[in-house]
Amino acid sequence: MQALAIIEVFQSPRCFVKTLFCAALVSVLAIPAAFAQTAAVTAPGGVSAPVTTPSGLIYQSLKEGTGASPAATDTVKVHYRGTFPDTGKEFDSSYKRGEPTEFPLNGVIPCWTEGVQKMKPGGKAKLTCPPSIAYGSRGAGGVIPPNATLNFEVELVSVTKR
Repeated sequence: MQALAIIEVFQSPRCFVKTLFCAALVSVLAIPAAFAQTAAVTAPGGVSAPVTTPSGLIYQSLKEGTGASPAATDTVKVHYRGTFPDTGKEFDSSYKRGEPTEFPLNGVIPCWTEGVQKMKPGGKAKLTCPPSIAYGSRGAGGVIPPNATLNFEVELVSVTKR
C-alpha cells in the first residue's frame, strides 16, 4: 500500500517537481557542511581537531611530521613547553633552557608516552594531560600541585630506535 501512495504522489507533475527541488536544495546545503567537517579534522599545515583518547589524553596535532612514529621503548629528543590550562602559567620549558631534552619515552609520565607515540619527527602537538596520566595526587617537585591537569606543546625533534 505504501508503494502505491508514493507512486500516486509522483503521478502529479507539480508534486514531483516540488519533491525534486527539495531534494536538490537539501543536497546543496548538506555538501558544504560535510566538507567543512572534513576540513575541521585536518586543516592545512597538519593542524587537526583535538581528539580525546580512552585514557583521557586530549591530543591535537599542530604540525604533521614525517617518518616513523616512536615506540614506547625508543629514545626521543623533544622541545616542549608545559603550562597550566586554567592560568596559562608556564611551569617548564626546554625552549627557555635553549636546548631540547632527550629521554626514553617509557621513562616519563604516561600522557607523554601515549601522546608522543602519535607524533612523527618534525611534528608538533598539544597534549592535555589529566591528573590520572600526569602526576596524579602526588604532584611534582613543588611546582606541579596534586591532581593538576597539564598542557604541553611538544615538538618531536628526533627518534632513536631501541
